[in-house]
Amino acid sequence: MILGIGSDLANIDRIQSTLDRFGDRFRNRVFTGTELGKAARRADEAGTLAKRWAAKEACSKALGTGLAMGISWRDMAVSNLPSGQPVMALTGWAQDRLTAMTPPGHHAVVHVTLTDDHPWAQAFVVIEARPGPPDA
Repeated sequence: MILGIGSDLANIDRIQSTLDRFGDRFRNRVFTGTELGKAARRADEAGTLAKRWAAKEACSKALGTGLAMGISWRDMAVSNLPSGQPVMALTGWAQDRLTAMTPPGHHAVVHVTLTDDHPWAQAFVVIEARPGPPDA
């Protein structure tokens, strides 16, 4: 069953302007080390971070909170499987919210997809509840 759906559209040029203005203060407030490492290895750092920004916004919407109720940007982290598929990991208050919204006898799966076409970066997040314990 679907527990939540979120989407977001971010402007890459706006993220670049924020990076230019606030630099590491912005990077370290919003992104995890894994996310920053991936962006640093890319020719388009702003585009990579804009997709992750959009994913965090989309995830907060799928959780039904927006960025309110104590959720932190860094409580939602995008990484990639070896295949390149993006995945979203939740910690802190975001994980607490996910646990609270997951029905008994189910486990939650967070699906995320990212895309960009300059100047736009877009993300969709779907939170699904599956019966039984998580796969090992």
